[in-house]
Amino acid sequence: MSDERKKEEQQHLLRGYDRMLDRIRERLKGERQSVRDALQWAKEQAVELGELTRDEAENIAEYLRRDVEEAGRFLAHTEERDLRGWFRMDLQILENWLWDAFSSVADRTRMEWLEFQRTGHVREAYRTGEITGPGVLECEDCGRTMTFSKTGHVPPCSSCNGTRFVRRTGWDQEEEENAS
Repeated sequence: MSDERKKEEQQHLLRGYDRMLDRIRERLKGERQSVRDALQWAKEQAVELGELTRDEAENIAEYLRRDVEEAGRFLAHTEERDLRGWFRMDLQILENWLWDAFSSVADRTRMEWLEFQRTGHVREAYRTGEITGPGVLECEDCGRTMTFSKTGHVPPCSSCNGTRFVRRTGWDQEEEENAS
């Protein structure tokens, strides 16, 4: 596959992520349903409208589920309704529509997360090649962080070529400081 074709494919998947997130937000505005149901609906819409193949939609839905659950976990632990600490960056950097989309979906996820966390949920790793929303990821091998100001593909670590990352939040930093 040529570099140009690969770049087009990556942009196609990033647009798919953003469209599905926007659909989830719109779906949750007017209806009393779970984030999981809204995510399933957004996935089916992307396939039915021919925007994504079934496999692409499945992968992107999994990335969205992971990102939204991480944001919900942050909100559940901080008792805040502000995701600035989760993104670990200035809101000026974020695109406004993406901020609105994550905030509304994560707020709904907050209550679902409070119930879900009792099952001993372990934070999921982010892997090179996957898609992630805005925020900070830390390499599991060397600890180097990378900041995403918008939806993007996770590259290998620029320091050690590691391929597994965890999301870092303002809440994580507070926990570490309190533990010292």
